Amino acid sequence: MVTQKLPIQAIIGLGNPGSKFARNRHNIGFMVVDAMVQAHGGQWQSKDTMELATITISDKPIVLIKPQTYMNSSGVVIPYLTKKGIKPENILVVHDELELPFGKLKVRLGGSAKGHNGLKSIIEQCGDKFPRLSCGISRPVAREEVPNYVLQNFSESQQEVEHFIQDAVKIIEGLI
Repeated sequence: MVTQKLPIQAIIGLGNPGSKFARNRHNIGFMVVDAMVQAHGGQWQSKDTMELATITISDKPIVLIKPQTYMNSSGVVIPYLTKKGIKPENILVVHDELELPFGKLKVRLGGSAKGHNGLKSIIEQCGDKFPRLSCGISRPVAREEVPNYVLQNFSESQQEVEHFIQDAVKIIEGLI
């Protein structure tokens, strides 16, 4: 697990747009960047295929992005960041992780998509050399249940989910 400061300039929260998906397990990335915008006085603005906000952490401007293209096409936001001079190693991607128990958080640099289509889309656009914050959502017992499981709302209490999100925000703040 990465614990040192990282040269982060942008954070992409992965999720699916629309109120129908807002509290789904697959949307934990959106929930975390929403909490960051709220904690740091940012404001979301729509631009093309994304929602953008800029916040300041440790005197550094940080661009937050929520792709509005659905999970499988999340990588479409990468050219925007590239045009701004932001390299993959300066982008933190926040995503759900089936292989971690609910509430467990793990920061790592690089690696495969492990079947996560949002990560796969980003890797297709910029390679795999970017930091990630994996947010554990647990795995259903039966493999064939995964597609429905990730699109269901959290079964844990609202308080447990909020605590999980705040823990993720603290980890990110500590990395910057």
